[in-house]
Amino acid sequence: METLKDEAIDVISKLPDSASIDDIMYQLYVIDKVRKGKEAIKIGDSISTEQLKKEMEEW
Repeated sequence: METLKDEAIDVISKLPDSASIDDIMYQLYVIDKVRKGKEAIKIGDSISTEQLKKEMEEW
């Protein structure tokens, strides 16, 4: 499994040279959220599509 550092370096290296600090920070934010989502799925901390639809109807 790729380390967080390796993943961050890979994503940043693919950004254009003109990327701003905000662009870099956004990419790191996305990496963090995806990793946390995958971990939540592994431990069963997620909801089904049907549960999500029900919650959205209540909004």
